[in-house]
Amino acid sequence: MAKFTADAALDASLAYLIDCDLLTVCSAQPTTYTEAITTYKLADIAMTPGDGAGDFTIGNGDTSGRKLTVLQQAAIAIDTTGTATHIALTKSGDTTLRLVTTCTSQALTSGGTVTVPTFDDEIADPA
Repeated sequence: MAKFTADAALDASLAYLIDCDLLTVCSAQPTTYTEAITTYKLADIAMTPGDGAGDFTIGNGDTSGRKLTVLQQAAIAIDTTGTATHIALTKSGDTTLRLVTTCTSQALTSGGTVTVPTFDDEIADPA
């Protein structure tokens, strides 16, 4: 018997992520909301929540399943000097860290800008 999960079920999981309204560039892997928005934050940018609203899209996965694509965020003001190693997504008014991913390690200098390229988070179909 084949395994199956409806796209709507996978999309519901990804919808939790597209509700985020803040992307932070961090100097270490945050494990809490506070670490993402203060302790390790080097730069941040407000995001527009929602599928297709400007910063996020949900679509077919590269191989199977579904994926969330976070569009490029250009010229983000750097608040604190440090080395960027992680990207985090959070939602204001909610103290849950929703997504953390790695990024290319890069030295950032306060007063400059940084660009976060497009990245995605994929949920594969069951195998």
